[in-house]
Amino acid sequence: MKIGTFAAFTSPHATPKMMQDFGRDAENLGLDSIWVGEHVLLFDEMEFPYPGSRDGKIPVPENGGLLDTVATLAYLAGNTKTLRLGTGITLLPQRNPIYTAKEFTTLDWLSDGRIDFGVGVGWCKEEVLACGYSWHDRGARCDEFLELLQALWTEPLASYQGDHFTLQPSRMDPKPLQKPHIPIIVGGHSGAALRRAARFGNGWYGFGIDPQATRAALDRLDQALAAEGRTREGFDVIMTPPFRVSEEMVRQYIDLGVDRLVVQLGGQRQESVSKRFGELEKLVAVAA
Repeated sequence: MKIGTFAAFTSPHATPKMMQDFGRDAENLGLDSIWVGEHVLLFDEMEFPYPGSRDGKIPVPENGGLLDTVATLAYLAGNTKTLRLGTGITLLPQRNPIYTAKEFTTLDWLSDGRIDFGVGVGWCKEEVLACGYSWHDRGARCDEFLELLQALWTEPLASYQGDHFTLQPSRMDPKPLQKPHIPIIVGGHSGAALRRAARFGNGWYGFGIDPQATRAALDRLDQALAAEGRTREGFDVIMTPPFRVSEEMVRQYIDLGVDRLVVQLGGQRQESVSKRFGELEKLVAVAA
């Protein structure tokens, strides 16, 4: 099993120097990958609370916010050589799919094929509405956008006709270096998310659940894959565990067949990063 890290890079701590050092140190440590989260806007009041914190809000420093994922991955790609770089996750139903296809194929081209495209429908209703899209049909829109992206990434002359998007025959180049296209890693624990992973995914990304909950989720994933005539053969299972990860937990994830464990970074001050990297070094050794 490979070990990576999930980092919600935020201002003011994620400076250019901090991220240069972070990418270099992550590679030297032997990490497999860096994954970043996406939120373009933050709201003081939300209909649905953020599931990853006690107060229901995304934890960011005062007057801070998340860096843009595409720009962040491009910067990391330019400062690293071997690390894979993934989105955990791209909020696809609130994005323009044409620009998204172009941004990520360019990232794959410039990173020499090191991009993983993690996608999901998101939980923040206010953010989806602010981006100009409707909330209730975001799942169906996500499915159409995935079909459209695959066409743009693989077909010399791509076209699409759906309920949510229409594309006249057109060309998008460069194509991704990875074939047949950038790996699509579908995130989410709902039945719809697992079905989406089975239908479109090269892998599934589970977030914040322990080995026991992972076992139950994988049983449901296997059922969804079977309904599509697939198995986990050639299909990546990627997990971000709860923040505190023991060596025994790593062994349990290995036993469950998890391919990549993406450990949360936490704080981004230098002393916090150094401490976390010391813990990650031990986990890398266990997983080797």
